[in-house]
This record gives sequence, C-alpha cells and structure tokens, in this order.
Amino acid sequence: MIRVLIVDDFEVVRRGVREILADAFPLLEVGEAANSQAALELLMTRQWDIVLLDINIPGRNGLEILEEAKRLRPTTAVIVLSQYPEEEFAIQSFKFGASAYLHKSRASEELVAAVRKSLAGGKYVTAALPEKLAAALGNDFQTAPHETLSSRELQTLRMIAQGRTLKEIAADLALSEKTVGTYRRRISKKMGLASNVELTRYALKHQLVD
Repeated sequence: MIRVLIVDDFEVVRRGVREILADAFPLLEVGEAANSQAALELLMTRQWDIVLLDINIPGRNGLEILEEAKRLRPTTAVIVLSQYPEEEFAIQSFKFGASAYLHKSRASEELVAAVRKSLAGGKYVTAALPEKLAAALGNDFQTAPHETLSSRELQTLRMIAQGRTLKEIAADLALSEKTVGTYRRRISKKMGLASNVELTRYALKHQLVD
C-alpha cells in the first residue's frame, strides 16, 4: 500500500494526479488537501509515503509547507508539482528537502517515475533541468537573487509584490510588524533591490506571483 497526499487547490488537478497514480499503483491510498491548513492537519495526523505539493496554494506558501512537512515527517518524500518553471523554484525546493520538482505539464509523463525514485529514497531530476538552470543562471552560474531567500522571506516578497503593506503581511502571517520589517530589509539586502516597485518588477519578471 502506497499512501499519497495530494496538495493542490484545483480539484481537477487532484483528480488527474490520482488517476495517473492509480493506473501505476493498484494498492493506493490517497488523501487530498486544497489549502495549507488542511495539508498540515493531514501531515500531523497521518503518515504518508509521498506528498505531492503545489507551491501556489491558499494560505501559507508551498515551500513553507515543504519545510514543515520534512520537519513533521522526515522520512516522507515530497514531490513539488507546480506550474512555475523549473529554473525558478527547483533549486529552493531541493534545498528545502524535496525529492523531485516537476512542472505540471510533464506530470503525465514523469510523475510515476518520480514517485518510484522518491519511494526508493532517491532524488528525481528531469532531463531538462540542468540545461534550463544553465540558461537561467547564465555563463557564470551564479544563483538567481530570489534563490537566496528563506521560505518566509520569499513569501514576504510575494506578498509585497501583490501590493500588501507590512501591517497587512504581519496580520496574515501572525507576526509582528517589526519582524516583517526585518524580513523586508533582509530581502532588499540579499537581492540588491531597495524599493517595493523594484521588488514587484522582479517578482513579476520571474513569475513569483500570478
């Protein structure tokens, strides 16, 4: 029996993933979560072999859920299944403990292989990822600025790019405004971008927000 938790806010995506896995794994138990709160509740109350996780889900950022999942269930493999290009979030996903990063458009072709590799304790890297990273990072292969951010800093950046004030961000994340201000200063220092306008332009260019 393979126990899989699918975390995605679109029911049609969850259904499609479930059907792909059911064809390959006859003994399959599936749990579903449409937001970060439901995902964390299922992670805390049940043991899963695989978590299939989208980055852009209601509530907390998917990368935060990835970190929390690895803290709660260190032996559970997490596969990030996202609409964002691999060169944008793959490095961070692997850094935070993911076993694989797949673009949703490739799910039907590569998901089963990624699950099998992850269940065996390995890391699944798509054939196109090294080339994409090389093209994205340039000849000097330096890390893109947003790749240096922690998951909470990245979430703060995304919310700033959505036009949220520090006070609003603090309320949404249940943090003090001072703490969010600290994240804001760290983001500017790491990325070399001073104003919210510059940060927003960067986030839009790199598809960090919808």
